[in-house]
Amino acid sequence: MSIDWEKIALKAEENKKNIVKFLRDMIAIPSESSQEKRVVQRIGEEMEKVGFDRVETDPMGNILGYIGKGKHLIAMDAHIDTVGIGDRNLWNFDPYEGFEDEEYVGGRGASDQKGGMASAVYAGKIIKELGLEDDYTLVVTGTVQEEDCDGLCWQYILNEDKLKPEFVLSTEPTGCRIYRGHRGRMEIKVKTQGMSCHGSAPERGENAIFKMAPILMELRALHANLQDDDFLGKGSLTVSEVFFTSPSRCAVADSCTISVDRRLTAGEDRDLALGQIRNLPAVKEAKAEVSMYDYSRPAYTGLAYPTESYFPVWTLDQDHPVCVTLTESYKRLFNEDPVIDKWTFSTNGVSIAGMFNIPCIGFGPGHEEFAHAPNEKTIKSELVKAAAMYVVIPKLYVER
Repeated sequence: MSIDWEKIALKAEENKKNIVKFLRDMIAIPSESSQEKRVVQRIGEEMEKVGFDRVETDPMGNILGYIGKGKHLIAMDAHIDTVGIGDRNLWNFDPYEGFEDEEYVGGRGASDQKGGMASAVYAGKIIKELGLEDDYTLVVTGTVQEEDCDGLCWQYILNEDKLKPEFVLSTEPTGCRIYRGHRGRMEIKVKTQGMSCHGSAPERGENAIFKMAPILMELRALHANLQDDDFLGKGSLTVSEVFFTSPSRCAVADSCTISVDRRLTAGEDRDLALGQIRNLPAVKEAKAEVSMYDYSRPAYTGLAYPTESYFPVWTLDQDHPVCVTLTESYKRLFNEDPVIDKWTFSTNGVSIAGMFNIPCIGFGPGHEEFAHAPNEKTIKSELVKAAAMYVVIPKLYVER
């Protein structure tokens, strides 16, 4: 069956109330990382209700809903965990009860990123209703632990579930723009060692906090001199945490540790970033230890899948067939050119494309500035636009 662009757009609009209701149901279920069991169950119920051919949950707890049996395997990914709510006093409404008006849906996860899941599930419904299955298999993945460790879920899916899609469309928030990459990131630990003694005679010891002080200043200077890229922007770093050990408040600190959030632009990788810090004069002078953080927190299923906290940079060429497919889909549906850009934050693309070189591209409802913020919300019209796009992309891709 050929693509009836106008009919698909109308069908997506007709399903707006269903999409919004499903999104509000998901928002009402708290689902921070490693606590996603109930929202996964709710997604499974909706997938089965709207007619997905097969719904599975893997040992990590990711939910995978399938439509079709064609040879071209295409994935649409939405992580369905959220961050916490932070200071409740900063919210104008209950973050889980949420709110709804003519334009917006509010609540924790509305933009980041349960809205993408709601649109993708109802795209599956529309595909089935309009008979748009073709020589493709569409799998909609609701993935876990992304907020804690982006891409870990897809390391598991690719390595253990043996799912190998031709490309993955991330439904992370893009404001219904087409995003074709983002910077990578690393979580780095820098530790200085000292010698404790009584605080009344600090000269008897060696203060690990004082040893860290010049390192902090040199890290700030390093940030200003990191390399830039015309598309992805500048590499960056910031110190995000400070820890210490000491026998008491009346003693010299015997260790000091800082966490460094390092964002990687094109041409930067793990070894380069670690080497830049290890070669700082103050790091050498203090004989500081520079290492990577690891992540090993178990999923809600109890499964632990440890990984190093290194998330590579990635991009997709603008003339890649997947990017061309999304561009044409947008033009045909909405009679205007799309904006093609990149995320500021990080997504599961770090493993899909950054580690495994599987083409990845983004198109989703919601906006980055709403993510992780109090009074998070998403725009109803974007939920509809995203659903329409998700309907046509697999069909147009196989036709091309």
